[in-house]
Amino acid sequence: MNASSPSPRKLRVATVSLAGCFGCHMSLLDIDERLFDLVERVDFDRSPLTDIKTVGEHDRCDIGLVEGGLCNAENVEVLRAFRARCTVLVAVGACAITGGLPALRNHLDVGDIMQSVYGRVPDDPELPLPLNRVLPIHEVVRIDHALPGCPPPADAFWQLLQDLMAGRTPVPAPGLIRYD
Repeated sequence: MNASSPSPRKLRVATVSLAGCFGCHMSLLDIDERLFDLVERVDFDRSPLTDIKTVGEHDRCDIGLVEGGLCNAENVEVLRAFRARCTVLVAVGACAITGGLPALRNHLDVGDIMQSVYGRVPDDPELPLPLNRVLPIHEVVRIDHALPGCPPPADAFWQLLQDLMAGRTPVPAPGLIRYD
């Protein structure tokens, strides 16, 4: 590239956290000083890095990273809107891929859980309606890739983003994936 060539377009990356612990986002931040390299090549949209809460109605993101499973109607609504705005969607971590720890409640009755915890079933219309079971995101929207782990290590995030930015199909190296 010579000095008069325009810079290549930066990819737009967005993230969302559903029913999870935010550990996957923390692991993404653990790429540490490589974040400086990353922001040279991408613009962050919705993410904890920007504090942007939604992807703009007319905006598209090249890469969407989803942490967490689906435990209530609000999670489903957020995920569907996010999928509609992302060209490539990646399920990140055990909760997004399998439902993870929140899915441990799946063998129990939601009404019985509410009764046990609150002494009654809450009926506040501002509370999101709980689903009967926690769902992995692929049961509601199409995903393009999955990054396993609980959480995926920072190096696995880095490799995934490097592959996607280069137009390659991401294949996590076995040594990068662990299940703590």
